[in-house]
Amino acid sequence: MLDLIEQAGTFLEPQHYRSSDAGYTRNLIFNAPDESLSLYSIVWLPGQWTPVHDHGSWGVVGVVEGVLEERSYVRLSPDRGANEEIDLVRGGTVLLRHGAVTSFVPNPDHIHVTGVPAERSRAVSLHLYGRTMTSFNLYDVGARTRRRMDVAHNES
Repeated sequence: MLDLIEQAGTFLEPQHYRSSDAGYTRNLIFNAPDESLSLYSIVWLPGQWTPVHDHGSWGVVGVVEGVLEERSYVRLSPDRGANEEIDLVRGGTVLLRHGAVTSFVPNPDHIHVTGVPAERSRAVSLHLYGRTMTSFNLYDVGARTRRRMDVAHNES
């Protein structure tokens, strides 16, 4: 990922910087034919956040531009397969600046919220996943539930 961040200027094209006022924008850069690997550029405008989610996959994230904020959650409920009666508590917050890299695995769950506070400028990050990321698990902390959610992306 460090090499990808360093070389981003050589392979990121204008369509990889697409954004929307409606929410953060996922731009597909590469998808393996067997869907075992995918690379996205994600553009975060000020005030844009993901919902509380996990990926169900390993992943590596690197920041190309700006500062990305990650707020983690810890699952207290022992049954990882349950979609109800899920108890989550807030964990730590990590600020990922230009050049920073973080990674995660699906076991244990990597439950978090990622985004850019309204007072910060745009951020652009690269996300490498161990599958085509067309869905993730969405958590409703108050209702103590989890459901699978389809997520869209722009094709390159």
